Order: sequence, then C-alpha cells, then structure tokens
Amino acid sequence: MHIVSCKALKANCMPSFEKLSRSTQVEHELDQGKVDTNHIAGIQGPSSEALHLGHLIPFMFTQYLQEAFQVPLVIQLTDDEKALWRGLDIKESQRLARENCKDIIACGFDVNRTFIFSDFGYMGNGGGGFYENIVSIQRAVSMNQVRGIFGFTMESNIGKIAFPAVQAAPSFPTSFPHMFGQRRDIRCLIPCAIDQDPYFRMTRDVAPRLNYQKPALIESRFFPALQGESGKMSASDTTSAIFTNDTPKQIKDKVNRYAFSGGGATIAEHREKGCNLAVDVTWKYLNFFMSDDKKLKQIESEYGSGRMLVGEAKAVLIKILQDVVAQHQEARALVTDSVVDAFMAVRPMQAVCLPPSGP
Repeated sequence: MHIVSCKALKANCMPSFEKLSRSTQVEHELDQGKVDTNHIAGIQGPSSEALHLGHLIPFMFTQYLQEAFQVPLVIQLTDDEKALWRGLDIKESQRLARENCKDIIACGFDVNRTFIFSDFGYMGNGGGGFYENIVSIQRAVSMNQVRGIFGFTMESNIGKIAFPAVQAAPSFPTSFPHMFGQRRDIRCLIPCAIDQDPYFRMTRDVAPRLNYQKPALIESRFFPALQGESGKMSASDTTSAIFTNDTPKQIKDKVNRYAFSGGGATIAEHREKGCNLAVDVTWKYLNFFMSDDKKLKQIESEYGSGRMLVGEAKAVLIKILQDVVAQHQEARALVTDSVVDAFMAVRPMQAVCLPPSGP
C-alpha cells in the first residue's frame, strides 16, 4: 500500500502545493498521518457551458495529486443530479456534462490513468459493478438517515432521495472492474468542495458494512462569490463568478465592479483604518490563486494596513485571474470530442499498476 501523509504531500515535488494548501482543509483520517492513494475520485455536476473558478479548485488539486503520485483517477459527471435538482432536460444535462468534461480535461489529467464517466452514460452501458454498489448502499441507508443528512422532505422527489447512493458508489473499486477487477481492498481519496461532505460522511458510515475501505477526503475551503460570502456563485448570474470562458475585459470589469471590498469608503478612511481582510473578496481570491507566498504576505501587510488601496489590490488579482483563465482556455481549445471520447471510454488501463492485495 502507498501510505501518504500531509507532510509527504508537501515534500513530494510540486511548487503548486503551497498555493493549493491554503485553499484546502484535511478531513477524515488524512490528519491522522496516513492515507492509501491507490484510487482517487472527483465529482462534478454539469450546470452551464463553462465552469467557474470555484469549480476548478478541487480539479487543480486533484491533477496535482495524480501527477505527484501517479495514481488512477475516476471523475464522476453527475448529469442525473442536475436533471433531478434543477429540472434540466436529460439530453441537455448530458450535453453540458460533455462540455464541462472539456474544462476538466484541460486541467492536465493523464488519459492513461483517468476514467471520466457520466452517470447516465456509464449506468446505461452496463456500468460494471456500479449499479450493484448503488443498490447495496441504498439498502444500507434508512429514510431517517437520508432525511437527517440532506434535509429531504415529503415533497422531495424520489430521485433526490435515491441519488446520494449514486454519488457514493465511485468510492468503491468494484464500481470500475475495467480498472480494479473485483478487488475490494483499494482505498479511495476524494478531493472535493466542502459542500460535498455530507455525501461522503454517509459513504464512510456504510463502507465497513459493505466490506469496503472507508474513503478519505481532502476538502477545499469555501470559495466565495464575487459579492462576498453572503452571495452564491451561480451559472444563472454571470456577475457572481469568474468563468473559464470569460474574456480579459470581462474579468477586469467583474473584479472592479463586483468584488466585495473590505476597504474604507474613502481613501482617507482606508488609509486610517485599513482593509478588513476577513470579508474582502480580492484578498480571499489571492489566497487561492497567488503562488508567491512572500508577495502574498507583503500584500496582506500593505493591504490590511491601508497602505495599499483597493484598486491596487484588485489590479494584482485581475492580472493573475486573466493569466489563469487564458492558460486554461489555451488548454481547453486542444480538447476535441475525440479526446473526450478517449477519457470516457470504458477500457483496461495498462498504466494502472496497483500493489497486490494483502497487508
């Protein structure tokens, strides 16, 4: 088994870890010093033509983990979830899943070690042991439990009530026999946004009863809307977030107009009282995307004290976000439909070399 600690993660080769370590928090046994990294799973529910930057944070970290440890990865596109929760037409949800898949692939995943699947597509084409695991999980979780975890009511449609088992099933290796055969001893690590935590608390509860290893999680911290933590990033509100298809001008305009400021109402007040970094969105975004720790510390001091003005801080952020989005757009332009098909094909993965079963 490959045993990895947080210290080992940091020491293992990649400068991007320093940036990503600020945006993540360790949950569920990683902080106890070890986790088996033989299987990583990621999740994304399609909701618009392009992902926003909040969606990208977990995938950037997941790509880092795959490159650092050369492990197999499965990415679940929950197109069924969007049909159930948002009322999207099923065909439209499937189309958006493929579009979002292009954004995900553009993060730099290794096609020889990555299987991306949509729930509709994989289950509709046999899905290996995927549906068997879904039913096993459904039998192990009571209605009282699922209502307590997710807040479902008597008005919730039955698809919502059944869905948590669908998201849980990729944690278990027999859902992917083309990758892992029938082995049940392979443990899964799930980098995800913090709002996905309830699903995997449920998964960890049922795993031992189904004779599987409990999955471990690394969760990204809350990524706020441009309007601040009281707002919500939404595909229907293009001013709430920076999207991967935004132009440099759109990025500049959004940050300048909508990024909530913790600075003073006037320059004099700002110079006197400084910026409230606890609520300032520009500062929060810099913590996610600025790779230079020394420069970030300097901005914290200058901006927090009022010596740096809001406009100056926003100018730094704008340049960083424009570069991030431009690089992503260049990578995405190379992702054709045939590339998507290659990542989503159910195929044996010759590059996936796992340790033998047993201690």
